[in-house]
Amino acid sequence: MSLKQKLDNLKQKYEGTKMAPLFNGFHTFLYMPNETTHGGTHIKSADDLKRTMNTVIMALVPCLIFGMFNAGYQHNAAINGFTEGMSFFSGDFWNLDNFLVGLVKILPLVIVSYVVGLAIEFVFCIIKGHEIEEGYLVTGMLVPLIVPVDLPLWMLAVAVAFGVVIGKEVFGGTGMNILNPALTIRAFLFFAYPTWMSGDKVWVHGADPRVGMLGQDGIPDAISGETILGSLAQSQPLNYSVSDMFFGFIPGSVGETSTLLILLGALFLIFAKIGSWRIMLSSVIGALVMGFIFNQVVDMGWITETSKFYGLMSLDFWKHLMIGGFAFGAVYMATDPVTAAQTTKGKWIYGFLIGFISIMIRVFNPAYPEGVMLAILLMNVFAPTIDHYVVQGNVKKRLKRLKAKTA
Repeated sequence: MSLKQKLDNLKQKYEGTKMAPLFNGFHTFLYMPNETTHGGTHIKSADDLKRTMNTVIMALVPCLIFGMFNAGYQHNAAINGFTEGMSFFSGDFWNLDNFLVGLVKILPLVIVSYVVGLAIEFVFCIIKGHEIEEGYLVTGMLVPLIVPVDLPLWMLAVAVAFGVVIGKEVFGGTGMNILNPALTIRAFLFFAYPTWMSGDKVWVHGADPRVGMLGQDGIPDAISGETILGSLAQSQPLNYSVSDMFFGFIPGSVGETSTLLILLGALFLIFAKIGSWRIMLSSVIGALVMGFIFNQVVDMGWITETSKFYGLMSLDFWKHLMIGGFAFGAVYMATDPVTAAQTTKGKWIYGFLIGFISIMIRVFNPAYPEGVMLAILLMNVFAPTIDHYVVQGNVKKRLKRLKAKTA
């Protein structure tokens, strides 16, 4: 007897019990439901919500694997010295030692994210008596990719519990939330534990804010792990090449460093018709416009080198796309179909404002020089308003055309 046949037989045992949602969730995760729609008009498709979520996870896996290698590389390179002229195919990066360091640090983040998040989902599906909602399949993968590598696991567990309960379940679950759950979790971490989400303490495994203190042998007692945004916010020179920033050989959140892999993930999501290319493109345009405006302000001499905003303002506007979490947020979180704008024109407005506001916050908030999280959460709140005015504008245009024809 095949596994599917065994599960079909067990289904009758759990039918009508409180454990039915759990069993059905596991069953449909492995196999398509053996139920068919009868009567009425419906769309026939081999796809469902679980398959959609799994497609997004597939697009995230390369970022996860790269993040494991980069976590080890940043740790070992900070101790032994960085390799000059690093390429994407360099053996100094893709080696087992780097991977094992990253695996030991990142795999627990993934496990805690899924265990805590799914446990809460299971509890709510039993209490409410509804089927398991698949939304956390993607959220559970996003969360470990947008946090620092050395984040304590208990902090992550508390943040996930808050994000799932307050950010989603209180609104009715998947499809009813007004804020992106993954970003709600990161926002909780930032406001509840700010010292673990900013500065140079946790971006590189083993880094410590005491860097610079020399031991008796003259060797630093700790290694530094400051991000590019952190150093630029302090008007320090940019010490990374364009190729390092594009390929991702820089410190930062686990999955946000490689612009190349994020770009490939964007193309995959667009090809699969899951991610909105309008939101992605308009976010990039908005970021470039805001960055260009800041560059012009510097060129006109309105901001001098003594200003605390000079470092990020003077950065070439197009380089903003390759540092921090902007690219990752624009591709994987701004395009969330539940919290994003739904109308075609609304998507252009929504995405543009995310990019525009992201760079604005990044420059004017040197204490936490990253704006994409707050920008997306802000536009999540305004997305229904944007759609409302877009729809009302279309209604008014149609009414005018109708009046013109009947006049």
